[in-house]
Amino acid sequence: MKPLLAVLAVQILLGATLIALVATDNVPFVDGDDDGAAAAAPRPKLDRFDGQAAYRSVRRQVQLGPRPAGSPASRRLAGRIRRALPGGRFQAVPGGLRNVVGTVRGRDPSRRVVVGAHYDTKDAPGFVGANDGASGTAILTQLARTIRPRSVRPTLVFVAFDGEESPRGTADSQFEERGLRGSKVAARRYADAEAMVLLDFVGERDLRIPREQGSDPELWRDLRAAARKVGVAAVFPDAEQGAISDDHVPFLRAGIPAIDLIDFDYPCFHRPCDNLSQISPRSLDAVGESVRELLATL
Repeated sequence: MKPLLAVLAVQILLGATLIALVATDNVPFVDGDDDGAAAAAPRPKLDRFDGQAAYRSVRRQVQLGPRPAGSPASRRLAGRIRRALPGGRFQAVPGGLRNVVGTVRGRDPSRRVVVGAHYDTKDAPGFVGANDGASGTAILTQLARTIRPRSVRPTLVFVAFDGEESPRGTADSQFEERGLRGSKVAARRYADAEAMVLLDFVGERDLRIPREQGSDPELWRDLRAAARKVGVAAVFPDAEQGAISDDHVPFLRAGIPAIDLIDFDYPCFHRPCDNLSQISPRSLDAVGESVRELLATL
């Protein structure tokens, strides 16, 4: 009986340990592989973007905890992003905030396309923004690090926006006035850009991104064509969602064709459940490959 009791005790201990690891997103032998997940994003036919590397980037951001604009955690993240982006540099934003900018030179330096994502999180207790903030930033930095100079025609400007979220206590009616702080600065600085692509809620499981109503129709058609070419058309259905106030709006108002990649049908929007458990490497991979193909066609 004693050997049997010892085996049972070990099994109970291992089970308790596994439960604790799963609850804290720290399972050491799982790296976000969701092959069996229902409605998972299809696997791209091309392999130029590393979805697992993007997933690890999301995980590193989430490990910093909440990252509201101007916080010590946000400033630490800004330093990491600057080191990750080619030619990384800061761009001043009012209120002591900072965009982070990198550039990949194209074959035609007279042309410029902006790729953006915000790296700050909503200033709410316990909110770590795995999808709302970290997913777009992860894809942005991975694209910037892997697209070779002169491999595309336009010069690509990658901007991680600070201050997308409005300060705590701001009424929803004042969001556009008090939020979108970094993108307002970038839209003025890059007013000569011929297109802008925004990455926002792009990492969740069961990812489906219909066209946001304000997004430029022609540029969106180009994105859907790119998604079909890489084999992930299902991620970008022929459907439309309502207009969303997001970092593409200042660019649209500056007359720059812009699109917002955002799956706003997201139950963890601005809730503590927006954590690493919501993120799929397959979704990150599908979006990364699609945007990379889009940039190659511009």
